[in-house]
Amino acid sequence: MKENKEFLFSDMENMIMPVIMECDADDDFTQGMDRVGELVPILPLRNMILFPGVALPVIVGRVKSMRLIKEAVKKKKMIGVVCQKELETEEPGYDDLYNIGVVASIVRVLEMPDGNTTVIIQGKKRFELQEITTSEPFLNGRIRVLDDSRPEKDDPEFQALVSTIKDLTIKMLAASNEPARDLIHSFRNNQNVTYLVNFSCSNLPVTAEEKQSLLRIDDLRDRAYRLLFLLNREFQLLQLKASIQMKTHEDINQQQREYFLQQQIKTIQEELGGNINELEIKELREKAALKSWPAYVGEAFERELRKLERLHPQSPDYSIQTQYVQTIINLPWQEYTTDNFNLKHAQKVLDKQHYGLEKVKERIIEHLAVLKLKGDMKSPIICLYGPPGVGKTSLGRSVAEALNRKYARISLGGLHDEAEIRGHRRTYIGAMSGRIIQNLLKVGTSNPVFVLDEIDKVSSNFKGDPASALLEVLDPEQNNTFHDNYLDIDYDLSKVMFIATANNLNTISQPLLDRMELIEVSGYIMEEKVEIAYRHLIPKQLDAHGIGKDIIKFPKKTIQKIVDAYTRESGVRELDKKIAKLMRKLARKIASDEPVPAQLLPEDLYEYLGAEEYARDKYQGNDYAGVVTGLAWTAVGGDILFIEASLSKGKGGKLTMTGNLGDVMKESAMLALEYIHAHAALFDIPEEMFENWNVHVHVPQGAIPKDGPSAGVTMVTSLVSAFTQRKVKKNLAMTGEITLRGKVLPVGGIKEKLLAAKRAGIKEVILCKENRKDVEEINGDYLKGLTFHFVEDISEVINLALLKQRVENPQF
Repeated sequence: MKENKEFLFSDMENMIMPVIMECDADDDFTQGMDRVGELVPILPLRNMILFPGVALPVIVGRVKSMRLIKEAVKKKKMIGVVCQKELETEEPGYDDLYNIGVVASIVRVLEMPDGNTTVIIQGKKRFELQEITTSEPFLNGRIRVLDDSRPEKDDPEFQALVSTIKDLTIKMLAASNEPARDLIHSFRNNQNVTYLVNFSCSNLPVTAEEKQSLLRIDDLRDRAYRLLFLLNREFQLLQLKASIQMKTHEDINQQQREYFLQQQIKTIQEELGGNINELEIKELREKAALKSWPAYVGEAFERELRKLERLHPQSPDYSIQTQYVQTIINLPWQEYTTDNFNLKHAQKVLDKQHYGLEKVKERIIEHLAVLKLKGDMKSPIICLYGPPGVGKTSLGRSVAEALNRKYARISLGGLHDEAEIRGHRRTYIGAMSGRIIQNLLKVGTSNPVFVLDEIDKVSSNFKGDPASALLEVLDPEQNNTFHDNYLDIDYDLSKVMFIATANNLNTISQPLLDRMELIEVSGYIMEEKVEIAYRHLIPKQLDAHGIGKDIIKFPKKTIQKIVDAYTRESGVRELDKKIAKLMRKLARKIASDEPVPAQLLPEDLYEYLGAEEYARDKYQGNDYAGVVTGLAWTAVGGDILFIEASLSKGKGGKLTMTGNLGDVMKESAMLALEYIHAHAALFDIPEEMFENWNVHVHVPQGAIPKDGPSAGVTMVTSLVSAFTQRKVKKNLAMTGEITLRGKVLPVGGIKEKLLAAKRAGIKEVILCKENRKDVEEINGDYLKGLTFHFVEDISEVINLALLKQRVENPQF
């Protein structure tokens, strides 16, 4: 037992179990009261109320209480017993005690084996505590003894009242875990009505405050009525507990213990008519009332919420069901942001954040215009394809800003699990919704701009085919009822604007390609890269490296040198890295207080970026017959290449091709030779030359693979020049495919090829007539200084490209 505290001797349901004392029917328990004066020692008790006639065992622990007991036993004095208001009070004063107590006599003092002292006290008469006179060596108080009014002995109403109280008390004693049969027998045979009422008051399993309210009542009849009310209340609670235990009673073992406890809780919930988590369920229903979702969603939500109500919070399924219900209610069902229909604003945003990409911008503005006029339409599925680093992914964020929509993005690179798109079924442990639904939860709207990055990198294995799962997502006729396995409710994706990005269309399945509107984002030309660096990359890197904009300037010719000599790419990612490298060098100089030039010139780049990494081919003149300049498209932009043809004496007219040529390019060379052979008279070539001379066709830079049909006209011109030894016109380049009949066919990559020609110093370009439309789409500022010749037949090419002047060759 803890020190300085009074404890109960025994209990029933954590309440006091008084000791039965033998007494006569007419005993009024006032024996010895003539020795009680105005001043008595006061014994404060914790959570215990003594009633007249009732005997209580009390374990005494406080030092002052021990002194009081010893003094009272020694002098055979009565004591005043009062309950203190707060359990924690160690040194109670007058304000800490109830003002109604009971004068008591000490019946017996017992020394317990554990060293504690137990005192049995019996109540005599009630008193009113008027003041505490002294607190040492123990409490002493001034009291006024109170008289109880008692009904007549033969009052039938009172007798019935006492009898009812007696029966209820016996039932409650019998219903205790370990009923004391001797105690019940003694109580049943006791005929003293005062004792019976007061004993029941002491034995009542209620709070000390309610017992104190019983002790305050002077009239015994009124006290009995109040006691009967409390007894009825407590007995009904006891019956309810017993009913719950009976409903859940069964033979259980150690393995059934958890199940038994859960059944008890469920029964309690049924009896209470509610759920322990009623507040949480109520909050979910209040949120649901604010939702404007379809009727079938509301029905599904209510069905799942009722399941949640039936689960106990400790159940393993409770957290799973809660997560599912939260997913349903947090999804933005029919919640949309308002599109900004200001076309000028949209154009301004797109132009500010991305230079070039005119086709893409035009498509977005068209979509916005239709939305403005019609008010509603299924959002398009756009696929931006092109080389890395050209801004396909970042364009999605700009589109979202232009349309005033939320932005969502998922990377599909390396995705091989179909569940990442459709989600897992709820039967699996750790199930969750797919990335589409997760991102809609994150952005909180049903019409975001949704970027599906690297859609060409999706792979499939035994876990499923995510590309096939995307068919439903990206089909405007299906995605208005998109089915996520976890959600298991159809969701409308038709208002989402999907923008897919890809580097290579060849790896995307044909059904998926068929559902998307393909927009090519070609590589940037030199001029566009310079503008992008000047407007975006350099300001960004200046800020990232803590260099002020006024410290150093970057002329466009310097940027052009960086692009031309230090990068070789379609996009601007490598350019951004080179600018960052340059900024680090500048930052070191500034931090070291070294002088920094006010303007960075092209000749200063060696100090910051080292030696030039790439050298572009330049036009080399027309001093040799058989050397013709062609135009080529590469993944890093346009370039020029030289087709060289030479003849050597030998029987059979053998054709040799070198320069790491692909099959298509080799076929172009063979086709060119066959065409020239068939039309030798047209070009004044003697027939015997094909029998007595071997032909060698070479394309320099043999380490670089080359392929494609666009060098056809170049090879014909080169071979005719070699056979006739006629010079090629100065500053001339050409591109185009040929047929066996001599027709010139159109080729692609015209924009990149023409800009490469301009950089190399070419003045005239020969193209297929059908490529005129491609030239007209290019900004005229980029084509200044170039003259175009559009042809349909190879004979036109020869007449334009070859001069009458011949090169002196001793072999001929």
